Amino acid sequence: MAFQRDLEEFEKWDARVVGVSTDSLEDNMEFAEKNHIGFPLVSDKDKTIKKRYGSGRVTYLIDKKGIIRFKQKGVPDNRAFINALKAIP
Repeated sequence: MAFQRDLEEFEKWDARVVGVSTDSLEDNMEFAEKNHIGFPLVSDKDKTIKKRYGSGRVTYLIDKKGIIRFKQKGVPDNRAFINALKAIP
């Protein structure tokens, strides 16, 4: 929900927020509605994305070329992400 709070700030930097979870599509839709989430939530039930990028609660900043520019485990720190966005050429 921290990303939702700063969604406008991310969009100023032409960034897109996408949430990925192993929950079902229905569960994601319910979560998004209940928490007023304004960005897409992807259901990764077969864990394809999780296997590719690693397990656990991890947040990535991936540039337009698909390069991981920033990675953070645990609860996301939006200021750190915004600073990483500013550093992308």
